[in-house]
Amino acid sequence: MKQLLCFSLILSFPFVQSHSAETTKTSQLVVQKSTALPAHLTTRIQWTTFPQPKYNNDDLKGQNRAAILRIYADETGKITQASVQESTGLKNLDEILVQAVRQAHVQPYKIEDTVLPIIGYQTFSLNLEHDQSDCNYSFNSKNWMAQQQQQKVKFAYNTQPQLELNRDELNQHDRKIKFSFKVDKHGAVKKVKINQGSGVYALDQNILQAVSKSQIKVKRTASTLWLYKKSSFKDEIQFKLNQCS
Repeated sequence: MKQLLCFSLILSFPFVQSHSAETTKTSQLVVQKSTALPAHLTTRIQWTTFPQPKYNNDDLKGQNRAAILRIYADETGKITQASVQESTGLKNLDEILVQAVRQAHVQPYKIEDTVLPIIGYQTFSLNLEHDQSDCNYSFNSKNWMAQQQQQKVKFAYNTQPQLELNRDELNQHDRKIKFSFKVDKHGAVKKVKINQGSGVYALDQNILQAVSKSQIKVKRTASTLWLYKKSSFKDEIQFKLNQCS
């Protein structure tokens, strides 16, 4: 009887050990699979090197064009895939955009301590070029334009802020900038802040410098408390590729 019992225990031991090892191995595989994260999907790609497609009026075939590209970047920000989501209508022009995107670079997306690949979309507006030798922009902000039309405004610029900006600095896109600033009791602009950037750092700094050198006037009321504290104001400016002078 004792020999039979011992024999039964010996037979069951390898099975228990094998079952335990298999369970451990399965558990480890589940953990590895559960930690895998998908690529980050974004509607606004953060570029460290923006695509610079090189084209001319002949490539556009006589009209402005637009396209949307689907872009995949790996964990380092390198573009590994680029495909046309909405075509310009011209195969050669689409290929120019794809090649430009492949040479660009995006800012990797990081969540906690993990860097993820990115899937996103980029819109391109391609416009016919005209003679741009003297194509520049003036400081025609929302408040300045309203001021020139004798509309009611919360403040008025003493003179139009001086801006040195040409079409090339827009990087082939329309741009919009929102900003705010404080003014002391003498009307001097202080602490200019960009609230919504254009996406082009140099352009934002150009606006910041122009506003910083400005003087404004405000109708004194009890609510502004001019003599006791600084007042804060907002303005915005938009630049369109086809509206330079």
